[in-house]
Amino acid sequence: MKFTKPLESSVLLKRYKRFLADVIHPELGEITVHCPNTGSMKNCWQPGWKAWLLDSESSKRKYQYTWVLSETNQGDLIGVNTHFANNIVYEALQNGKMAELADFKTIEKEVKYGEENSRIDILLTDANGGKTYVEVKSVTLLDEERGGEGAGYFPDSVTTRGQKHLRELIHCVNQGDKAVLFFLVQHTAIESVSVANHIDPEYASLLQQAVKCGVEVIACNVKISTTKIYLDRHLPFVL
Repeated sequence: MKFTKPLESSVLLKRYKRFLADVIHPELGEITVHCPNTGSMKNCWQPGWKAWLLDSESSKRKYQYTWVLSETNQGDLIGVNTHFANNIVYEALQNGKMAELADFKTIEKEVKYGEENSRIDILLTDANGGKTYVEVKSVTLLDEERGGEGAGYFPDSVTTRGQKHLRELIHCVNQGDKAVLFFLVQHTAIESVSVANHIDPEYASLLQQAVKCGVEVIACNVKISTTKIYLDRHLPFVL
């Protein structure tokens, strides 16, 4: 997925009110930018890190710039725009980059389904009408103190929404369809993904149930630059 234009560098000052961050832009000085991530963003930013920004070039927007990437002092890049995750996976599937999810005739996004009024991120339908429900989760929490070098975790906070999605995927499998939980790792230092039982034990328990029921789990990382972000390779998932 290519960005609409190359990202611009700035220095992070603070994130607040979930949707806002203050940065120092090399030409504009201190400005407020839009933060497209309502989650905890645990370990995804620190004052003094770089923030890579996308200029909307829109005079109608209250905040002209959007925060897209964080860059740590070690040079690792983190995709903080959670809205990109579905598009990255969707683009990879359309381009035949996932052999285990290549057998489909149609591909759709944001389709209503389930027993709890949900929308599936991606729905694949094969030539015989068989359906594969793909739920995409963005992984950005690196916690090497807990899990060692390259240890990534999901979720980074208690997620009742994520719990609901797991129940829906279990229901899909019980109805005879295929269901996939797709962990998209948007942190270049993460080399494995584990469920964060220490953060959300209910989610961890549901995920164990889901795997036992037949929900498949896929973890992949991305290649990130200041011009594009795209699916790269599989990573190990540790339940």
